[in-house]
Amino acid sequence: MYSARGLTLVAALAASTTLLAAGMAAAQDRPVLRLSSVVSESDIRADAFAAISAAVADQLDLQVFNGATLVAQGTELTSIQRGNLEMGLIAPQSIAEQVPEWSIVTSAYLFSDADHLARVFDSEVGAELLGMAEDIGIHVLAPVYFGTRQVNLRSDDIEVMTPADLNGITLRMPGGDAWQFLGEAIGANPTPLAYAEVYTALQTGAIDGQDNPLPNDYNMRFYEVTSQIVLTGHLIGFDVLAIGTEVWDSLTPEQQELLQSAVDDAIAESTARHLAREQELVEFFEGEGLRVYEPDREAFREYAQARYLESEFAESWPDGMLDAINALAE
Repeated sequence: MYSARGLTLVAALAASTTLLAAGMAAAQDRPVLRLSSVVSESDIRADAFAAISAAVADQLDLQVFNGATLVAQGTELTSIQRGNLEMGLIAPQSIAEQVPEWSIVTSAYLFSDADHLARVFDSEVGAELLGMAEDIGIHVLAPVYFGTRQVNLRSDDIEVMTPADLNGITLRMPGGDAWQFLGEAIGANPTPLAYAEVYTALQTGAIDGQDNPLPNDYNMRFYEVTSQIVLTGHLIGFDVLAIGTEVWDSLTPEQQELLQSAVDDAIAESTARHLAREQELVEFFEGEGLRVYEPDREAFREYAQARYLESEFAESWPDGMLDAINALAE
């Protein structure tokens, strides 16, 4: 038979066990969302994903796997479609392989800057593009800006103001038809080359230049073997943060609102940090002795868009979409 004190202890233990079980059940009730990305842990976007995870922790167990440690780079979309992944950072080029209409957002000079990118995705055009993504099983939470591609050249003997000035310039571009056409669309002679080989190729003169966002130029130390950076701004670099449509639909309205709000806040901060970093790097490169200048971007834009409209890439673009996107530029 228990004493009064013993009964009190038993009651307390029972209450503690009940609370622990309730806490465990609550933790288990949180949907698990695994997010796969290729970015490194030191990347600004990694900070954004960590912020999103922390912001939704009360209701969602968002587990972030950076550096392509969960699924291989380029397989994020198919992994979501097969139910092997809940969320991913997906290149628009990957979506365009399944939705040809999306090739429009991978073309040169479509977006004038990061703000234009955001406005487009917030517009009726954006709704149309997002609807196409829904049709292949992904719900896009946000476009994720990571930098604007610029032309970086070895020689300081030329001044690049229009596409004609890049005629005959051997410009390293990533492999693939879309990337090679992008090089042609800004007037250069593109050649594919592995990213890891670019520094040596610049150093030896095997190529005349390369294109990348300024943070990439810094990280890969291309400024050590080049003389100028032409701020062509020919491609606004972005991926999309997406979640499987079925997974999204399985969340409660409160969970959806929480996740979307966290994404909006974190990506806005990430974009601001990227833009500030790019501005800082202009000053850094000038301090390293590189000439950094802006060409006639409108001449580049007109030339590039004309090339795209004459190409097979534009055949899948929805009627009027290019004009609608251009109208949203300031």
